[in-house]
Amino acid sequence: MAETLRGGVIGAGVFGGYHARQYARLPGVTLSAVFDPHPERAAAAAMPLGGRAFADLDAFLAAVDVVTVASPAVFHAEQALAAIAAGKPVYIEKPVAVSVADGERLRAAAARQGVVVACGHQERVMFQAMGLLDVPEQPLFLEALRHGPPSERSRDVTAVLDLMIHDLDLALRLAAGEPVTAEADGARGPDGVWDKVAAEVTFDGGCTARFDVSRMAEARRRVMRVVYPSGEVEIDFVARTFRNTTPFALNADYAETPAARDPLGVSVESFLMAVRGEAPRPVVTLDEAIAALDLAIAVEQALEDAA
Repeated sequence: MAETLRGGVIGAGVFGGYHARQYARLPGVTLSAVFDPHPERAAAAAMPLGGRAFADLDAFLAAVDVVTVASPAVFHAEQALAAIAAGKPVYIEKPVAVSVADGERLRAAAARQGVVVACGHQERVMFQAMGLLDVPEQPLFLEALRHGPPSERSRDVTAVLDLMIHDLDLALRLAAGEPVTAEADGARGPDGVWDKVAAEVTFDGGCTARFDVSRMAEARRRVMRVVYPSGEVEIDFVARTFRNTTPFALNADYAETPAARDPLGVSVESFLMAVRGEAPRPVVTLDEAIAALDLAIAVEQALEDAA
């Protein structure tokens, strides 16, 4: 592995720009290239940061050592598979794919090539900073609400794969056991895509989780309540505050930590450390991302069944 990694970003939209700036600023890596089928967009993202613009994927892959896939979700699997086939470690923005079959293709390809694959579920970084991942009890109940106003972003997927998947990943990390049932109801937007969804998932360890997401709200609101046998934790992700009635010491000042100030940077840096062999794993592994995708698809199926 090169001493300074050449970072490449697939997708020159908003998230692609975020990732390009991370490669340009983090130690031990440089932004080498940005790929986008629209050359002018690739150039606008790459050139101010010293990178090159590519509209040919094979040429792009030859110019980089590590890849971030930050294109629309429907392209994640196809583009990540191309990077893996070229032997490049890959960081894939969430969702890792839009079907479980594509997730399994990614898993098989990564195993064959022996490359690191990470996924961008960045709320995990916030939970680590709070200390919530170290609580020694399993929750009895979890409820999460994630609302935002209408946007043209991520119209290629439902609100489940756009918004709810964050909280599904967190629930999978906190809850004991495997999910066993999923029920859901919702409302479609004008284009027929599910934009408002309420779901309930039960786990065989005894936890029940309820999720409420909307891309039709008047204001942005993102909260979670986790009930343990000894108390509960209420989190406001927008204000970056929480209330804790459990006996477990959580970091009340987590919002001032570097992780909370830049969760994307921490997530990308953990990926690069795993690539270099300096860390055993990234923040979110491919297996964990596929588990979140699997549960999200189950919720989407429950939506269709109830429609």
